[in-house]
Amino acid sequence: MRLIKKILALALLVVIAWVGITFYDGYQMYEKALEELPLEEKVEEVTGQEHFTPLTKLPKTYLDAVLAVEDRSFYEHHGFNLRSTARAVIRNFQEKELVEGGSTITQQLAKIWYFDLNKKFDRKVAELLMALHIENLYEKDEILEFYLNSIYFGSGYYNVYDASMGYFDKAPKDMTDYECTLLAGIPNAPSVYSPDVSPDLAEQRRKQVVQCMVQYGYIEEGEIP
Repeated sequence: MRLIKKILALALLVVIAWVGITFYDGYQMYEKALEELPLEEKVEEVTGQEHFTPLTKLPKTYLDAVLAVEDRSFYEHHGFNLRSTARAVIRNFQEKELVEGGSTITQQLAKIWYFDLNKKFDRKVAELLMALHIENLYEKDEILEFYLNSIYFGSGYYNVYDASMGYFDKAPKDMTDYECTLLAGIPNAPSVYSPDVSPDLAEQRRKQVVQCMVQYGYIEEGEIP
């Protein structure tokens, strides 16, 4: 019995040490990222794009679709979703690698702006710290605007305006409900769901988006085919 207790105590110490080291490394990564490119400068870079599109120029259906499929509690959390994060942490610890993100829109924005796609725990810590920093300085609508004007939509389109023009030959404000739900599903896996690459998979993903909108109360069943 004593041996088991000693083993458990040792295991706990190892976990605590690992968490401490990971958090320290992540904090250093976060600090270095801000030193190299302050957040205010990044925001100016994005909002200064020729085709920067404010939320007021985007259809409600599109915004609802994005929230439903990406982060339905976006307007309620402060940069991270505790439940999703806890679930992801447990699974990642079990797998000994980052296999699940649990990321909010703000965390995704932090990753897009500052961090590469390496699947390391310290990067996840840095991403979380950056998300909290973003949430501390900007309003939710601003953050959502930054996100939609920064994410990759496949086929060489890096913001919502270019994606709408490229796929549908129209400005985002003129998208139909069908086009809104199609576009909302692409960023999850642009190389897979781009209509230019695989129309069938893009349509499957669009239907998933519609199902999420129904499930979370954004629309009624059958409102969008």
